[in-house]
Order: sequence, then structure tokens, then C-alpha cells
Amino acid sequence: MPPSLRSHRIRVVARWCGTLMLWAAGMACADGAPAPAAGKSKDPAPNSSAACLECHRDPKLTMKKAGHVRPLFVNEAAFAKSVHRTLDCTDCHEGFDAESIPHQKPVSAVDCGSCHEKEAKQYGTSIHGMSHAMGAAGAATCTSCHGTHEMAPVKQIDSPVFKLNLPRTCATCHSNQGLTDEYRIHNPHAAAQYLDSIHGRALLQMGLIVAPSCNDCHGVHDIKRSIDQGSRTNHVNIAKTCGQCHVGIEEVYNQSVHGQLLAKGDRRGPACSDCHSAHEIEKPASAHFKSLSDQRCGRCHADRLAHYRETYHGKAMALGRPNVAADVAACYDCHGHHDVFPVSDPRSRLSKQRILATCQQCHPGVGPKFTAYQPHANPLDKANYPGLNKVFLFMTALLVGVFAFFGVHTLFWLFRSIYLFLNDSKAFREAKVQAHADDEQFTRFTPFERFLHLMVVTSFLLLVITGMPLKFYYTDWARTIFNLIGGADVARTLHHFGALVTFAYFGLHLGELVGTLWRRRRSLRHPVTGRFELRRAWQAVFGADSLVPSFQDWRDFIAHQKWFFGKGPRPQFDRWTYWERFDYFAVFWGIFAIGVSGLIMWFPKFFTGFLPGWIINIALLVHSDEALLAAGFIFTFHFFNTHFRIEKFPMDTVIFSGRISKTEMLHERKRWYDRLVAAGRLDDYRVKDDWEGSKKIAKGFGFLFFGTGLILLALIIYAMLSRLLH
Repeated sequence: MPPSLRSHRIRVVARWCGTLMLWAAGMACADGAPAPAAGKSKDPAPNSSAACLECHRDPKLTMKKAGHVRPLFVNEAAFAKSVHRTLDCTDCHEGFDAESIPHQKPVSAVDCGSCHEKEAKQYGTSIHGMSHAMGAAGAATCTSCHGTHEMAPVKQIDSPVFKLNLPRTCATCHSNQGLTDEYRIHNPHAAAQYLDSIHGRALLQMGLIVAPSCNDCHGVHDIKRSIDQGSRTNHVNIAKTCGQCHVGIEEVYNQSVHGQLLAKGDRRGPACSDCHSAHEIEKPASAHFKSLSDQRCGRCHADRLAHYRETYHGKAMALGRPNVAADVAACYDCHGHHDVFPVSDPRSRLSKQRILATCQQCHPGVGPKFTAYQPHANPLDKANYPGLNKVFLFMTALLVGVFAFFGVHTLFWLFRSIYLFLNDSKAFREAKVQAHADDEQFTRFTPFERFLHLMVVTSFLLLVITGMPLKFYYTDWARTIFNLIGGADVARTLHHFGALVTFAYFGLHLGELVGTLWRRRRSLRHPVTGRFELRRAWQAVFGADSLVPSFQDWRDFIAHQKWFFGKGPRPQFDRWTYWERFDYFAVFWGIFAIGVSGLIMWFPKFFTGFLPGWIINIALLVHSDEALLAAGFIFTFHFFNTHFRIEKFPMDTVIFSGRISKTEMLHERKRWYDRLVAAGRLDDYRVKDDWEGSKKIAKGFGFLFFGTGLILLALIIYAMLSRLLH
């Protein structure tokens, strides 16, 4: 037995003997012995608590030690209620000399282990005890948690270590920035995080005493560092610690692929805190938890996360709207929560036996073909995704080819225009002014064609505004646009509306073409014999008034390239130029590629009724890349051709007015002008109405559309460069 414990027990026995002697003396007084006179009391025993309190009940009593003034006041009333109220001061404060007041000899430090041997042993091996033994003055001791003279029983509600009070007691050190910085505590915000967690709110706000407090996870006197194998918060022990409350979940987790990894000693297996965090635990059903779940899974499955984020689910989740969680599938919606098993295991939610039911959780009514959808498909992986890889290579070649070709074409044109402007600026200015001030105006676009173009512009901008943030989900501007719109759900609805407008104007245009051919059906026949003539049909399809490309466009293209380098005169065009015909047929290709792929993603249940689910992966790739091609082309090359050219700058209003001046016709479309004059049809195109009255309004809308396109172009370029440089 330790000497301190032996001496303490001797004192306790002596105190009880003294108590019995006093009781006997009292009985003797009752039998006739003289009692003390009224109003007089005996002096307290020199070593008794009463004797100590003669001085220490004074609130002003202090001492100076190591340059610091330390209070020596003992609250007598609080001590009388404490768990140690039956002990004398000298039972804890050894070394007191009753003959020397004030104390000449230093009183020994309190040794709680003289009574609490088991707890002291545990404390000695804890992080607090070892730190204190190594000289860390700020390390928690017994009194740091339990208090001193007013120490209350642990299960008493006013005890500092009572369950409801423990978080606040631990926070006195773990929220003290000075201490956390000095001792490099890795999480100085743990106490605040716990208070806002589901555990903290349950315990402190709802008063649920069954909710875990600090000691339920970290221990009581045996608190150890998480890297220590015996620590309750060691990675391999966390499931067991959490399992004290979550028994059923622990059992399921231990059987899962994650639990089995840890059971085999593989520390790569995630524990509870990897997914739920340590102190910031929140309800798994909350949208915030779901929005962070992909990042947490991605710590181990970075490759899967990268390709998940290229899907609609991943992009919408990354944009971070709180209401996204209800409709967007996170990792655990498919793979499970605590019950993650290999796909080959029948218990897995993605096994052949269960995958259809898993998909139907979000996509009710889909069939078995839908399950062939590949949520982590890598288009660069030729071995595992050959079809997707081929489509990716094709779309990449298309993007690079179109931008490279028209980029060079535009640069040549721009340099030639600048050269002419610098060398013949006066003539250029006069021609530009005359083109806009010319009184002779001719119809180039009918009111119906201008209406269709308005539908094209508005629907296209709407589709880009609601679609490009998904493609560039990783940028701040994408999140800002979605927040302004109202989130992924609203953006999706607006995107679908834009698609309907697109299909509408395309259908109206096709209807107009059919109507025009029907009205001109007589012109395809010989005026005398009435027989159908191939020459007339050829002229109707490939003639100068048609938008169908012809050999003349190739000749115009070659002549234009020669002019770029000063090797030939500026070519004169007819009603349509070769780049306008390209733009026109690009719309047909775009409607087909973007439209069909968009419908597949919009109605996956219908299309996967007869097509395999991986068609959705291909549709997403085609839709995304073709949309980028369309937006990039329109906002650069088309804008240059119609607005950026020096002779058109700052805007060509022909699509709003539908008219072109005689000067412009002679400067750019002389072949058309000469053809109309030769056919005697020039006056049929001559217009004379009040365009000037609505010119400012039309220009206002034009600059709004034009400016929006330029802003979107800048955002797209920024997003692409930021990813390339990341």
C-alpha cells in the first residue's frame, strides 16, 4: 500500500475514534458532568477544517506565488455541500503545521490518487496526465474538470462533469485559443462544432440525457490521442465507440466492405467519422449532409468522383442549392449507407438482383435496360467504354476542327479589314456612312423570317444561360447564375422551355419551306408543256435564292481567301454568302444533335424502353459538346461576321429591320443587285416605310442580346482556361 494511502486511512480511523470520544464525553455531560457555559465555545482543533476556515473563509485572503497573486478563499457553504464535506482540509492538503501560522512550510500538493487510485492510474496514461507529467502547466488536472472545494457528485446536476454540463467544462480549455495554439490542438473549434451538431442539440437543447456527451466518445479519465491504439477515437475503434449507441448500425457496418477492410487491418477502410465527421455530426437526411457526401466519398474514390461530377447529378449537386438534395442522387443513394457491399455480393444495392429497384427509387417505372447507364463512365477509357470513347473523339475532333478552321478564317478577314481601314480610311468611312444613310432600301428578310430569328435569339440565350452553368459547374459564376435563377430545378424547367421554343421555330421554318415549295410548284414545270423539268428543280434547290450550298459557294470561298492576302479583288456575293449558308445548315445539325440528345436525357424512361441505358451517357456527351460548339461559334464567328466587322460595327440591324441599303448591296452583294435589275425585279424588293421610328427600340434589344452573348462568351472562356490551368 502506498505510504500516502496508508497515512490517509490512519487519519480517517483516528478521526472516527475522536468522534466516538466526543460522543462519549457528551453522554457524560448528560449524566451530570458540568457543561460549558452558555455563549462560550471551545476553540477548534488545530488541524480541523473549522480551524482552517478561521482564515480561509475571508474572501480577501490571497498569496503571491511565482509572481502571481492567488486567492486562498474557500466558500464554506459550498464546501458544506460538496462530496468531500466529511473530510478535513488536512486529508487532502498534507504537510500542514499547526504551530506555524501563517504556514512556514509549504503544504504538499493535493494527491487525489490517495483515495481514487484507479482513476489516478487511468489519468496518468491519458493525454492530459502525460502532458501534465511532462510539465505542460495548462494540461487538465482533476480540479480542472471536477472543481475544488465545491466538488459535487458526478451525477448531481450542478457538477461540472454532469452530462449536461460536460461540454461547457471541456470547452473551457478546448475553446481557449491561447491553449489550443500553445499545445497545437488540431481542432480548436471542436466544442463549438459539437454544440451545433445533432448530438449537441439533442443533449443541450432538447435535454435528452441519452445523447452522447464528450466522455461517451473520448472516455473519462483515460482520454488518449486518436493515434494511440487504445484510444476510443482511434480509427479502428471508432465503429465500436459509436456502436455503444448505434448497435444495429455497427453490426451492419462491420459486415460491409468498409468494415471488412478495417477488420483486416487495412486502415483505408472509412470509419464513422470519415463520413459523418467527428464533432459536426448532422442529420443524414439533411440537404447539407447530402451535398457534402460526394466530397467525403471522393476522398477515397477520387477517380469515381471526377466522373460522377460530369453527370447531371454530380453537376447539380456541386452547384450547391439546398433543395437539390431531394431530387439528385448522391453516392449513397446507389451504393448504400452503412451497407456498402461489392457489386458481386447479392446484398449490394447494385447487384443484378437489386439494381433495378435501386434505380426505380428515383426513376419509377424504368425498365431493365435503364440499369445499363454508367454513372462513372470515363470517355477516355477506351477499354471499358469503347462506344463512349469513339463519340468523345468525334466530338472533340469536331470542336477543334470547327474552331481552328473558322478561327484562322476570321483572323485573316480581320487583318485584311484592318489593313484596308488604315490605308483607305476616308473612303471606308464615307462608304460606311452612306450605307446607313442611303434612302434606297430593299427587303432582305420578311417579317416572318425576322420573327423566327427573334425566337432563335431568345431561346438560344435562355438555353445557354441555363445550360452552361451545368457544364462549368466548378466556377463561381455558374453557382451565381443558378442562385439567381432559383436553383437546378428552376434552371431545368427554363431549359426545357427553351427547348420547346427551339422545336417550335424549327417546325415553323420547315412548314414555311414546304408552303413555299407548294406555292412554287408550277415554276418547276415547263410553261407550255407543263412537264416537270429537272433544270428548274435544280435551280429551285441550288439557285441563288436558296440557302442550300452550291458550287458557287466554293468559288466564292476561294476568291475570298485570295482577297485576304491581296491576291485578288474583293468578291461580290449574291443574296446569300457561303458563311451564311454554313450558319444556316449548322442550325439543322445543331437541332438534330442537341435536340435528339436532349430528348433522351429529358425522357430516359421512354428511350431506355428500347435502347440500352448507356445511350444516356452518349447523349450527355453529345449534348454538352455540341452546345459548347454552338455557343462558342455564335458568340465569336457569327458575331464577327454580322457585327464585329469594321464595316458592320457596332451592329448590323438588318435582322430587325429586314432591309438593306443600296450602297450595302453594291458593296457586298452586287451579284444579287445585278440579278434583280436584269430580271426587272428590283422594285419588288424596294421598301419605303417608317423604320426610323422603331430603330432605337430594335437597337436596344439588339445590344441587349449582343451584350449578353459577349458576357457569356467571356465566362465560358474563363471557365475553360481556369480548368486547363488548374
